[in-house]
Order: sequence, then structure tokens, then C-alpha cells
Amino acid sequence: MTLDNQKEMFSIAFVRAVAATAGYNVYRQEVDDDSIDIGISARGPVGSVRSPKLDVQLKCTADGILSSDYLTYQIKLKNYDDLRQGDYQNPRILVVVTVPEDVADWLTQTDKRPVLSHCGYWVSLLGRPAVTSTSKKNPRVTVYMPRKQPFTVDQLKEIMAKIGRKEML
Repeated sequence: MTLDNQKEMFSIAFVRAVAATAGYNVYRQEVDDDSIDIGISARGPVGSVRSPKLDVQLKCTADGILSSDYLTYQIKLKNYDDLRQGDYQNPRILVVVTVPEDVADWLTQTDKRPVLSHCGYWVSLLGRPAVTSTSKKNPRVTVYMPRKQPFTVDQLKEIMAKIGRKEML
């Protein structure tokens, strides 16, 4: 398995763990051609919406630049454009999971608990401006992931509550 495949699997496991703890279902896209890797859904009414859904683009990095306020991450322009559009049925977010450089440090276990390292952050790119790139080969956009938005159980519950209230993310 390549390192990129390991990062993909780890980020999926991370989001599944958060969603399961929050009490939500997770579903996978068969093909990621629309910048969605995983979906999260609640069962029953949440606010005024029955069974709200959230679509998630996942990324995993050991290279993101972490400041006191933001995780800085370079996303492909195609993904950026897909995530900033507002005409989808389900709201969309980007989740970037950070991991240590050494794969052996991603997960530590004792007989009491597994510990995943480090953290995931989320951001909605809805309504962001179009970006033009001078790079023809692999255009990318810098995204600033607020550190005040860690992808946690409580944050996910609040995201789903906002969707249930038909509020923008």
C-alpha cells in the first residue's frame, strides 16, 4: 500500500470514529469524481430536516503548516471549485486530518485505548471566490483551516444541527 493510500484509509477511519461516536451513519461514494469521499447522515428529524446529510472531501497530511490560528493546506483547484459551489443538495465540507511524519506514530494502543494522532480540522468553502491558477499541470489553492474548527464529536453535532435548521455552514 502506498503512503497516499494509507493516509486515505486513516482519514476515513478518523471520520468514521467521530461520526460513530456522535451517533451518525457514514456512507462511501463508489467513485470520487465529484470531490466527495464520504457522507455522514443522521437518522430521523434534526431540527426541521428529516435525516440530514453532509458530504465530506477528505485529505490527510503530515506536511500541513500549523500556526496558532490555522492549518494551511494546498488543495487541488478542481476540489476547491467543487466545494465552493452552492447548488448541491447536501452541504459540503473539507476535512483535513493531520498525522505525524512517521507512520508508526499515527496510532498508539494500550489495553485501555487506541490513540489516533493528531487531529482533523474542517472548513466550508461555500461561496469562496473563483481562483485562477498560473500552473497548468497541477493547479492548487491554499486553504486556511481554522484551528477553532477541529473535527470533533461536538463540532459534528453542531454542523448537523445547523443543517437541520437549514443554516449555512
